[in-house]
Amino acid sequence: MSAFAERVAELTGLAPDRLQRLAGGDLSEVLLVPREDGAPLVAKGGPAIATEAAMLRALAAAGVPAPAVEAEHEGVLLLGFVENDGIFSPHAWAEIGAALRALHDRIGESYGWPADYALGTVALDNRERSDWPRFWGEQRLAAAASLLDRPWRERVDRLAARLPDLLPAAPPAAFLHGDLWTGNILVREGRLAALIDPACYHGHAEAELAMLRLFDAPPDEFYEGYGGLDAEAEDRLPLYQLFPALVHMRLFGATYAPMVDRLLHSVGA
Repeated sequence: MSAFAERVAELTGLAPDRLQRLAGGDLSEVLLVPREDGAPLVAKGGPAIATEAAMLRALAAAGVPAPAVEAEHEGVLLLGFVENDGIFSPHAWAEIGAALRALHDRIGESYGWPADYALGTVALDNRERSDWPRFWGEQRLAAAASLLDRPWRERVDRLAARLPDLLPAAPPAAFLHGDLWTGNILVREGRLAALIDPACYHGHAEAELAMLRLFDAPPDEFYEGYGGLDAEAEDRLPLYQLFPALVHMRLFGATYAPMVDRLLHSVGA
């Protein structure tokens, strides 16, 4: 049994053998906590429990389905369990699009978030600023590449210096989930059930949509729910997909190097 499971058993008063490991959890341990007197809970580990809890509450306050925060302890976040069947029907995609549009329509005063965060070992510098190309270039692209070998860093740094000519200076500071892919979207019976594992910040909405397209291909129903995109969004797609690609290269190794190289090459870097 892991130290995390022992901690969860201690907090919940359950016998350790009643805890069940849940699928997923690439970056943190996740356990199902059954309860005799109510719905089950999910126990999630991590170094920034309070920040994640605040993000989940912010998503819920924005009208987006998210797991209820049941309790916060040092190193353990207890959440309401959300049933899901993993079937992304056209109707579910339409609801996902509409929910994201409602979230992105909540505009902040600047880019960033009140607290820094991390995706696994990749730190997210969320210092708030008003210059979007600098935020994306310095606090996302260059920061994610900072521990890679020098040739990668130099290519990313050169690209970051060009971003004022490639990205809008001040797009609306949309409220973003921040780590959106289908693994962080729960669906059930053709409906959106919840968005999970947020890494929220305010930024250009296109960055969120680009990440969703990095590993998935949302159907037309998604865009019908979300609404139209800027005519130049497709040109900016690789600039925004580069950040999650760099994160995956940092976390999971050289298998993602061809993806990063392709995206850099596509924007002349």
